[in-house]
Amino acid sequence: MTEPGWLTERRRKGASLAKELPLPTQRDKGWEFTDLSGLDLGSYAAGDGRIEGIEPDVDGADGPPVVLPLREAGERLGDVVQQHFGSLVPADDPFVARNEANWRSGVLVYVPRGQRLLEPLRLSVYQDEDGAGLDWRALIVLEEGAEAEVWERYVSDGDESEGLFNGVVELSVGPGANLRYVCEQELSERSWVFATQRAELERNASLEWVALGFGSARGKVRMETKLAGAGSSAKVTGAYVGAGAQHLDFDTAQEHAAEHTTSDLAFRGVLSDRATAVWRGMIRVDPGAQQTDAFQECRNLLLSKQAHADAIPGLEIEANDVRCTHAAAVAQVDRDQLYYLRSRGLPEPRAKRLIIDGFLQELAERHAEGPVRDALSTALDRRLGEILPEA
Repeated sequence: MTEPGWLTERRRKGASLAKELPLPTQRDKGWEFTDLSGLDLGSYAAGDGRIEGIEPDVDGADGPPVVLPLREAGERLGDVVQQHFGSLVPADDPFVARNEANWRSGVLVYVPRGQRLLEPLRLSVYQDEDGAGLDWRALIVLEEGAEAEVWERYVSDGDESEGLFNGVVELSVGPGANLRYVCEQELSERSWVFATQRAELERNASLEWVALGFGSARGKVRMETKLAGAGSSAKVTGAYVGAGAQHLDFDTAQEHAAEHTTSDLAFRGVLSDRATAVWRGMIRVDPGAQQTDAFQECRNLLLSKQAHADAIPGLEIEANDVRCTHAAAVAQVDRDQLYYLRSRGLPEPRAKRLIIDGFLQELAERHAEGPVRDALSTALDRRLGEILPEA
């Protein structure tokens, strides 16, 4: 398959930048809690991975929705890919630059104006080569009035496999469009994970974004939502559950660039053993973005004395008619709740499991009854079953 010249040129520039840009250190802002001294990007040869769930389907730009492997889309729908590829995530750091140079696997989801993806697209991206690096690229474009639901899972083939997963996701949501996007990370606990994911919403667009972080040894996931059009809204829900010596790092941003925009972000974490986590969130309100309504929270539950979490909310407000609030908390299982349940005859493991389950299931209740809520609830229950003794 012949690659378009513009894409080859992007690869060349990405490779050049990847050689020039140093890895962040703990002296760099945003990286204070994540140590990359043991990471050697050059030791991971580029791999293809294994992708399940893409059923190639292509029509013209005015036809039904399109789902294509991204390399194929670059040839068959070159105008769409060229317009949107890299439009939201510039190659300005070593991870994105490496992705630009090395990506082989990816997907284009393109929903033309007024069209709807009839069934949720469910993709599983497998890191199936021990010791390899997988650079994954997803480009999801909804034009005016379009609607789609996309699910991605990042998975290792084996619990003991080592590797590096480096993903870039761009979510372009046109005027009045509606996107539901679920991303679940279940990589081996011997893997590095890095992901840069950015969404941009135009006028009256809406986004429902769910992020689940269960696997990997360490790394960082960056999630940014830009409400670029008046009347746009975003609901972002995240959960991470760590055990052993895992270190989970999420960096989120909600940028309000237009008036009458709404964002609602809630993350919750559960950590056992010696697991650690950091969440850093920022609400930015640009000049002129009046009538902004923004909320963010991160709450963590520690199941052992060795577990540790840092939750760091932030506000940058440059408009004077807004409502912006945030909350953060780190705590252990409530002793009064535990006492109450045990006094009703429940053994301690069962009582503790009920409390933890209720803490996380509040995230599922943020969503209306339906597939997203059911899948989120099931995934949380399954992950808790992996880290907790049988109740």
